[in-house]
Amino acid sequence: MESQKIFAESSNPMLQPRIEKVVVNISVGASGEPLERAKAILNQLTGAKPCERRAKKTIREFGIRKGEPIACLATLRRQKALDFLKRAMEAIGNRLSASSFDDLGNVSFGIKSHLDFPGIRYDPKLGTVGMDVCVSVARPGYRVARRRISSPIGRRHRITKEEAIRFFKETLGVEIMEE
Repeated sequence: MESQKIFAESSNPMLQPRIEKVVVNISVGASGEPLERAKAILNQLTGAKPCERRAKKTIREFGIRKGEPIACLATLRRQKALDFLKRAMEAIGNRLSASSFDDLGNVSFGIKSHLDFPGIRYDPKLGTVGMDVCVSVARPGYRVARRRISSPIGRRHRITKEEAIRFFKETLGVEIMEE
C-alpha cells in the first residue's frame, strides 16, 4: 500500500489519473417521439450526437419489444468530458456518495432532471428527463489491456477507490459524503 502512495504522488505523468471517458445515458423505455426528445436534450447538453440503444428482450408489461430502440447515450472524451462533468457536478450540488465509486476507480451517479444543469431552461416541447452519468478514471497506458493484442495491467498501475476519490476532490472540487 505504501508503494501505491509513492507512485500516486510522484511526478511521473504516466501515473497521474485522468478521466478516460464519460458516458451519459437517458433511458425512456419507448421508441418514437419520447426517444427523439431525449436525443435532442442529450445533444443540447453534451454537444455530441447521441446513439440509440435497443431492447435486449421483450417485456410485455412495459410494452417493450426486443430490438426496439428505448434509450440513447453519448460518450465524451478529453476536454468535452471534463467540461460536461463540471456542469454535471453543479447539477448535483458538487456532492457524491463514496458508495458511487467502485473498486477500480469508476464512478456513476444519476441526475433527476436535465433542468438541474446551470443555464438550461424548460422547453414544453421537450419536457424533462433524468439521466445516468458513468465516469471512467484511468492512468495513461491502461489501453494495453483493451487493445487487440492485450497485455495485463500491473496492480500498482490500476486506480483504486481512494485514488479516484482524491482525484475528484482535487480536480473537480467535489465533496465526498461517507455512508
